[in-house]
Amino acid sequence: MDRRHSLQWMLAATALPGLASAGATPALKKPARGYGTDPKLVKAYRSGELWPLSFNAAQRRCAAALCGLIIPADERSPSAAELEVHLFIDEWISAPYPDQAKDKPLILQGLAWLDAECLHRFGRRFDQASEAEQRTICDTICWAEQAAPERAEAAKFFARFRDLTAGGFYTTPAGSKDLGFAGNTPSAEFAGPPATVLKIVGVS
Repeated sequence: MDRRHSLQWMLAATALPGLASAGATPALKKPARGYGTDPKLVKAYRSGELWPLSFNAAQRRCAAALCGLIIPADERSPSAAELEVHLFIDEWISAPYPDQAKDKPLILQGLAWLDAECLHRFGRRFDQASEAEQRTICDTICWAEQAAPERAEAAKFFARFRDLTAGGFYTTPAGSKDLGFAGNTPSAEFAGPPATVLKIVGVS
């Protein structure tokens, strides 16, 4: 599978408790519960050290196969699977934060759907299927607008998994290099925004 096909896919507070009486000092009914202390940003943590992970072995294999299909290797960089982006996704859905935790059932159910669909169609798990077989399945869910009604949840899963794969991949050193991102570099001079940019924003 080439990057062109992959890029087509890529484009497709807690309320305070009430006062017991007028003028009373607010009292917590239960001890406040948070997420724990922040991690030490100068320490390198092992996978699963901050919180328990979610993927079992089968889900990890399926996720790795899908990552590699969404962003395959080319002459510029390894695949998302080779960069272990699936492990990043496992960390993401396992984190104890609401915006990430809500992705957990969607991702786990979606991986189960992929394996079940592949077993039904080809008699083998998704990670055991050929690239052509994997693509045949994913082509039916990669565009939510074109997916059959019975595949609506699978299409929602694919869209979120694709976004997480891209986010994980392009924040690795290899992914940043693939984008041509140079980071902050000093400039000898700055002549102002280009004329084309000023025209676009209407201040030329």
